[in-house]
Amino acid sequence: MWGCEGATPSQPLFRGMQVRKQRALFVCSKCGATYSGWLGRCARCGEWNSLVQQIGQEHDSAVATPGGMAHAFPLCSVAAKEESRLHVPIGELARVLGGGLVPGSVVLLAGEPGIGKSTLVLQLASAIAASGEKALYVAAEESARQVGLRARRLGPVPESLLILPESRVEAVVEALEAESPAIAIVDSIQAVRVEARPGMAGSIIQVRDSAAALATCARTLEMPLAIIGHVTKSGAIAGPRVLEHLVDVVLYMEGDRYHAHRIVRCVKNRFGGTEEIGVFEMTGSGLQEVPNPSEAFLAERLVGASGSAVAATMEGSRPMLVEVQALTSHSYADKVRRTANGFELRRLLLLTAVLGRRCGLPMGQLDVFVNVVGGLQLVEPAADLAVALAVSSAALERPLPADTAFVGEVGLSGEVRSVPHLERRLMEAGRLGFKACLVPRTGRLPAASVAGCKAVPVRSLAEAFAACGLR
Repeated sequence: MWGCEGATPSQPLFRGMQVRKQRALFVCSKCGATYSGWLGRCARCGEWNSLVQQIGQEHDSAVATPGGMAHAFPLCSVAAKEESRLHVPIGELARVLGGGLVPGSVVLLAGEPGIGKSTLVLQLASAIAASGEKALYVAAEESARQVGLRARRLGPVPESLLILPESRVEAVVEALEAESPAIAIVDSIQAVRVEARPGMAGSIIQVRDSAAALATCARTLEMPLAIIGHVTKSGAIAGPRVLEHLVDVVLYMEGDRYHAHRIVRCVKNRFGGTEEIGVFEMTGSGLQEVPNPSEAFLAERLVGASGSAVAATMEGSRPMLVEVQALTSHSYADKVRRTANGFELRRLLLLTAVLGRRCGLPMGQLDVFVNVVGGLQLVEPAADLAVALAVSSAALERPLPADTAFVGEVGLSGEVRSVPHLERRLMEAGRLGFKACLVPRTGRLPAASVAGCKAVPVRSLAEAFAACGLR
């Protein structure tokens, strides 16, 4: 099945390996490093109090007996072959995956509990099964009845959608070899275990070995495999970091469970780019695609309110307009507060310092709160100008022009620096009815008007203040 043929847990996989008796080991829950005794701090990742005791086998350095000299060959001699992808009927998910699922690829979908991971993969399996292909859903956390109730709530259940309520990896691999589905889904990696290995399901050793066994089986059968993984309180994938290196694609599902929108973001993709995102809306019948995220994020915008600015951002190849809200209040404490939701806090600290030093705003006396509407995380510096003007508008209690969008990176001297894809941002702004967009003066400027949206170049925050009527 998986691993080397004929090997048992008591037999070494490499000749010359000496296996010792089982003994207590201490494994770092952060990075998976193994120690013979307890330490207060992991020497590999530096995490404090992360070592957990496990009962396992420790062996000497595994040295394989040479089986012949390896020969290197020119890389250019490798034939270029276009990978055939399995069609993904969900357009937003296909965008994130780079067009589809590559045979033999392993996809890890991570997110907080209750965010909608199981719903999304169940919809994916149902959509592929509805096209005539066979799909296998391995339910390690729920019973078949629970999964069936959720599947019927999402829509008709195709006959070619199979379910396997099993948590033993050995049994899962046998079913995959027997059924040979077009796609397999394991929900979740923290709930399955290898019987031949020590530890409970979800432990460091079990998560690592289970993922390695499932990935080996998927690549041998040339079958796409989707694995669900949970995240810790800090937002990292639960289990050892080696889990992210074993898979080919890592997707994060983001969003607030109390709000409707969900965002699937790719952070690793061996078969495509990592710039794209997929936007979904959670409804009673499952996750629905949002083909026009800009309209959804701006639907409830209050026009004419101070502290509100529209940022023209880029998420991969998709231009997107999103509202940035800011609120300032006089601080009665000894230390002012800075709070950011959907925007990097260190970037907010930098912008407030620039506003206080270069623009003369009393930021040292004000608490500042910034929120990005819709649960979107703004990571590119092009949103700096919108955030800075939203904070300034809130501090001065003057609204920004309602028909103007903003794009530009802000430097420490208060200058507005150039950003890429200005024309595409202007086209999206014009499509949504915006008449003007403040853009950096440096770099290649687009045409005076794109899709009815006029480009207003500014060189600094002072010029941006004047263009918006804040001065």
